[in-house]
Amino acid sequence: MLYRLLRNSSALCVALSACTAAHDAHAQRLGDEKYSLEERSIAQLQVDLAAKRVSSEYLVRNYLKRIESLDSAGPHLRSVLIVNPNALAQARDLDKERKAKGARGPLHGIPILLKDNIESADPMPTTAGSLALKENFTGRDSPVVASLRAAGAIILGKTNLSEWANFRSDHSINGWSAVGGLTRNPYVLDRTACGSSSGSAAAIAASLAAASVGTETDGSITCPASMNAVVGLKPTFGLLSQEYVVPIAHSQDTIGPIGRTVKDVAFMLTAMAPSHIDYVAALSTQALAGKRVGVLMLRADKNPEIESAYVAAREALRAAGATLVDVQLQGGSQVYSAESVILISQFKQDLNAYLSAAPASVKTRSLADLIEFNKHSPIESEFFGDEIFIRSEASGGYQNPSYRAALEMGKQWARQNIELLMAHDQLDVLVGPTAGAAWRIDVVNGDHATKGFSALPAVSGYPHMSVPMGFVRELPVGLSFVSAPNTEADLLSMAYAFESVARARRPPKYIPTIDDPNIRHAANR
Repeated sequence: MLYRLLRNSSALCVALSACTAAHDAHAQRLGDEKYSLEERSIAQLQVDLAAKRVSSEYLVRNYLKRIESLDSAGPHLRSVLIVNPNALAQARDLDKERKAKGARGPLHGIPILLKDNIESADPMPTTAGSLALKENFTGRDSPVVASLRAAGAIILGKTNLSEWANFRSDHSINGWSAVGGLTRNPYVLDRTACGSSSGSAAAIAASLAAASVGTETDGSITCPASMNAVVGLKPTFGLLSQEYVVPIAHSQDTIGPIGRTVKDVAFMLTAMAPSHIDYVAALSTQALAGKRVGVLMLRADKNPEIESAYVAAREALRAAGATLVDVQLQGGSQVYSAESVILISQFKQDLNAYLSAAPASVKTRSLADLIEFNKHSPIESEFFGDEIFIRSEASGGYQNPSYRAALEMGKQWARQNIELLMAHDQLDVLVGPTAGAAWRIDVVNGDHATKGFSALPAVSGYPHMSVPMGFVRELPVGLSFVSAPNTEADLLSMAYAFESVARARRPPKYIPTIDDPNIRHAANR
């Protein structure tokens, strides 16, 4: 697999061998071997960098060690596709700059990861998980990456994802790509990490970087965040540029930050957004006081253990000062039907435009080329086919007669569902379980996905974030927060207030399985 080729590339070998080499005198002064990166927040890292307890070079070296021990070996998470051969050099330059001029800001010298459908100028391909794009070295930063780099962030590497952001087959496997293999959930290794930003969430859960960047068309940030006990934000559509990102649909695609805490996500969004809003300064543990929170009612067939975690979450919201109002969303089936037409139609046009402008080294120049490529690639066709690709190729793109009506009506239905509900009950925010607990990985029968309500904020373009809510046995579940467009400052602050009371996150244990009583009992002895 290309995953193994990338792992064994000369540049990567240099980076990983540097991890195990003896530290130079500078690193010895600034980095204690006992310094643990596990669960370190961006704010904590900045305090330690400012106090010269560590250097950015030390952080990069030791995140690379964690990637080697947890991702490549050990539990074999397979969340990181490739590390940036320039990361150590970037770290050294930023250490020198800190010493000479001081820090640029909260992200100065902080290593982060990018989902591998987001372009960066570093010598790494942008593959979207497909072997067809293994030569897609564009040499350019997406605007969001350029903003992070300008803030002083270090691009540590690229993360695995559901291939083509989970828009290739009706039978695709969340977290699997031909380039990277299958991303595993660090909490229970035979469970899904969800997708499509599987690697971006699993890597942060395992503390393989300080934070990461994912993308979402519908649920691809929030579901992985929920199932990996991290915080993920899909911002208001249009807040962040989607330029130089492998597309699904231009009317819904959205980049978003992923971190272990709400504050880390706020640091990331402050640097990523062109709005010049300090989202960290807006955070308050009192943000829920006096707020009216619409609590989405669960279906009767929901897992009772998720209901138990949801009950505890509602108590945390009350403890934070919120008034809870039980609500029920309607009309979801209309939105799903419209969304299907929108995505199928836009995908062909948007992907063809992206591929036609790819470097000459990329030989697949259209969706039709990709379908043909996959026919002749045993790895690509090992587990599933190209049903969605084929439907999109046959759709007629923007000329699809159903497309315009679906685009207009889908957004209208989605927005009305949320707006009318919030206006009727004078709500400040909607909350509900993001998704079910992570299902067991099954390459024979496919995914057993549980439904959330991500389609409504995805189609409407409203901001949506997931925060750790609790656990079903050893499996994380998240609480979603949805609010009006361009209210990220308030949304983050309310989520921060909930997080401060709930304190639901805990680090992963890399448990092999919870389905074998013998293993479980032995682990508990």
